[in-house]
Amino acid sequence: MYDGIINVYKEKGFTSHDVVAKMRGILGQRRVGHTGTLDPQAEGVLPVCAGKGTKLCETLTDHDKTYRATLLLGVSTDTQDMTGTVVAKRSTEGLSEERVRETILSFTGDLDQVPPMYSALKVDGKRLYELARSGKEVERAARRIRISEIVIEELRLPEAVIRVTCSRGTYIRTLCHDIGEKLGTGGCMKELLRMRVGRFSVEESRTLSELQALKDAGRLSEAVIPIETVFAGLPAIRSDGESMDRLLHNGNPFRLKECVPPCENGAKDGDEFRVYDTFGAFIGVYVFIMEKHMYYPRKLFLGGK
Repeated sequence: MYDGIINVYKEKGFTSHDVVAKMRGILGQRRVGHTGTLDPQAEGVLPVCAGKGTKLCETLTDHDKTYRATLLLGVSTDTQDMTGTVVAKRSTEGLSEERVRETILSFTGDLDQVPPMYSALKVDGKRLYELARSGKEVERAARRIRISEIVIEELRLPEAVIRVTCSRGTYIRTLCHDIGEKLGTGGCMKELLRMRVGRFSVEESRTLSELQALKDAGRLSEAVIPIETVFAGLPAIRSDGESMDRLLHNGNPFRLKECVPPCENGAKDGDEFRVYDTFGAFIGVYVFIMEKHMYYPRKLFLGGK
């Protein structure tokens, strides 16, 4: 059984569910999940969680992400990308590079974004894309997102290559659509590469065929990133003995006096720590509660829990 995260490079043509299905075969286990859907025609980083690591799926989904997208101005589609039906074409001849740059960069910061009809969001129990395919369009509430950075990497009108770092729930194809609408020409997403999810980068990702080759060579464990890596920024506490181990293995809180390093460690109320047993096995993330002078489990990675 593998427990951890595999940084998969999702290639074009695969759905995120396809990747999970193939990873179950490669890993030889059922307990596998992904950390955020990528459209079939998009490619790039798709962290896949295995075993106890599946408890990280929601955590990793919440992380900021970085994308490289190609925006095509002058073309609008019903899916907001090139997989859909063209619904309008408008001239881009009057656009200046300066105006396009200014408009693209104006989408930095906190924004309200209306999710596209062709998305997996549910309305009254039905996926929006199911409604869209049946010819229905429903009102969607705007959602607050944050775009912390946009970098224009290349500008050759009517196309622009942009790098976007954004919060969970951001639709890059909707961003491309909205930029086009603000410019008055319409626009859609031509290409999309997810470059980063939290600490997981495209440079360190592996394709399914590369992972299969590692398995065939008996080296698949090299691609499995330990669970605690996600929490590497937190200070660590290691159990000081058998009695504390029993508490940890049962998912119980522990008092300051029971931990090493010495508990005069300057912990403040709400501080989080990586906690290990005496054998160095990662137990989970604990939070210090000053009122109780105790550490309480916040996220445990115990077998079967």
